[in-house]
Amino acid sequence: MGGARSPSNEMNDWKVTNCTERARGLAQTLLNVPYGEGEGEKLDVYVPTTTSLDVPLVIYLHGGYWQFLSKEESGFMAVPLVHKGVVVVAVGYDIAPKGNMDVMVSQVRRSVVSVIQQYSHISGLYLCGHSAGAHLAAMILSTDWSQYSVTPQIKGAFLVSGIYDLLPILSTYVNEPLKMTEEVALRNSPSQLVPQLKLSSSNCDIVVAVAQNDSPEFRKQSEDYYKALESTEGLKVTLEDVPNTDHFNIIEQLVDGDYHLTQLLLKMMGKS
Repeated sequence: MGGARSPSNEMNDWKVTNCTERARGLAQTLLNVPYGEGEGEKLDVYVPTTTSLDVPLVIYLHGGYWQFLSKEESGFMAVPLVHKGVVVVAVGYDIAPKGNMDVMVSQVRRSVVSVIQQYSHISGLYLCGHSAGAHLAAMILSTDWSQYSVTPQIKGAFLVSGIYDLLPILSTYVNEPLKMTEEVALRNSPSQLVPQLKLSSSNCDIVVAVAQNDSPEFRKQSEDYYKALESTEGLKVTLEDVPNTDHFNIIEQLVDGDYHLTQLLLKMMGKS
């Protein structure tokens, strides 16, 4: 499941880092807002300057193979969105080896509950995740919300170059810090949870995006997950095969308001 750069360097380009700093200068920024009691359970919130009551909110989940990166590099997509009156929330979670897969999935689910409780006035809730973050976003879509205090009405989800079946990872170096067993991988694989997703996310517009130059395994995972969703009655899903992109710049280009996926996201929110 490789790419042109090592996972540890993923999303660490100067452009993305600088744009996160730029976003913090453009928006009212609330850093390290707790959504739980754990040290890593924090949010960064980018709030636009607007008097409109029609304020959509996008939750962004970073990639990094569940063991690299953080919310600190995750504000870049706020640059074009805050101008359009969109709140952006970057979620922190305990990456491996501190956090295991069950912990991370639980954390991101609880982060959504916390956002809903803190920002109940928003006009719509949207998810965006890249790579491992797309996996976590898909796990959010598959949540049995009866176990939680609220049932989030998620209007849209952008799953970008994601991993939806964890079984192929078990025998790779990616699993060394994760230490997943087959049982853990199965219960945390979105591909195994499509029936639950139908119950929880039938009103959600789901975009499965994959880079033209993603590795064959990433492309296969996106295409297979899309087909599973498409064949499930009651789900709204589209596949976006983004030309002239690789596993990294498919998400990095969200700093650009004219980028195809940025425009698609804004259109979904009625902000284009």
